[in-house]
Amino acid sequence: MHRFNWIVAAALSFVLFISAASAATGAPAESGHVAWVLTASALVLFMTLPGLALFYGGLVQAKNLLSVIMQCFAICCVVSLIWAICGYSLTFGGTGAVLGNFSKSFLAGLDPAVAPSNLPEIVVAVFQMTFAIITPALIIGAFPERVTFPFVLAFTALWLIIVYIPVAHWVWGAGWLASLGTLDFAGGIVVHTTAGVSALVAAILIGKRRGFPAHFEPPHRPGMTMAGAGMLWVGWFGFNGGSALAADAGAASAIMSTHLAACAGALAWIAIEWVRSGKPTCIGIVTGCVAGLATITPAAGYVHPASAILIGALGGTICFFATVHVKQRLVIDDSLDVFAVHGVGGMLGSVLMSVFAAAALGGVGFADGMNFPRQLGAQVLAILVTALWSAGVTFTLVCGLRAVTGLRVDAEQEFDGLDFSTHGERAYDYAG
Repeated sequence: MHRFNWIVAAALSFVLFISAASAATGAPAESGHVAWVLTASALVLFMTLPGLALFYGGLVQAKNLLSVIMQCFAICCVVSLIWAICGYSLTFGGTGAVLGNFSKSFLAGLDPAVAPSNLPEIVVAVFQMTFAIITPALIIGAFPERVTFPFVLAFTALWLIIVYIPVAHWVWGAGWLASLGTLDFAGGIVVHTTAGVSALVAAILIGKRRGFPAHFEPPHRPGMTMAGAGMLWVGWFGFNGGSALAADAGAASAIMSTHLAACAGALAWIAIEWVRSGKPTCIGIVTGCVAGLATITPAAGYVHPASAILIGALGGTICFFATVHVKQRLVIDDSLDVFAVHGVGGMLGSVLMSVFAAAALGGVGFADGMNFPRQLGAQVLAILVTALWSAGVTFTLVCGLRAVTGLRVDAEQEFDGLDFSTHGERAYDYAG
């Protein structure tokens, strides 16, 4: 494990060194922007592999660890190929109101320089690919330990094409929501709302884990989850900071906002947990951290870093009670709290952005023709449309795939664990 940590640290240090060197040798400004966005792309991929894989893997039972990591790896492979074949083109090719076109299929015809930083379009395609990878990977946290592997593969491919790509085009690809003034700096709507709402619908349709909620199985390795959360935290600097698409003060402000919101969300979560249960937990602090990160994501580049503290604290607080409500009141087995943390956090941050982006509060101010009521309206409309689209398509996909791939493994396979019953491997030697 120590050797692995040194390898990861060395790799990241090398990438950051190359980025700094390219900007410091007197190269044109565009070279520094390219180096930063490529570094950010590596950081966002690092969020999924190994960050999210370890974060989720530590939360499940030991006999399902490999299945979760396997799903993250497979999703990365499936999404990357679809993105190169047609995903990028349908998202960013053309300016149609609803969807792009196939003009950039197989990454053909990419521009040598695109605004705002004269980046080669291939750099933008790489960066956006890593966002497309992590979004469906987030969803699997709603139904680990009980679904078939063919379902995961088929659902990922279809969901990416029918949900993620259209919404990304509406908001980021000059689609109809963008034309109404909707803002989403790094994915509160495109990533977290789509994934969170879809996760909730899928969890309801797939059903609860064996024994839920009466029989509680605690996370088998909280330390692994904390390590994965640390990777997510660092990777989020690329997620939000890279979304500036430039190595400039805007990226630095987004990173500072990201960091402060994560800190505030983590402390808010364990403060509530401490009061309610008498103990602040490792799982609590990392979940609060992720809640703060999800909540600041749509606003990171638009608000002052001081505002990010309040946004993160609100994210940690509201997501905490959302988690309790979903699990205990609604008794929905969204196993790793995808909706309550990512969905609620992303929607909350998208609304709060319209408040804290105001110039009077240190934000970047509203675009021409926009003011607080209009911006708020654009954000709420985008959230509602995205949530309804994600829920409707996910409902249809899960019901349709039930007959094609099946949804759940049988009771015996679930008892044995998916590591062995699905993949024929075991992470640990254990009984039962």
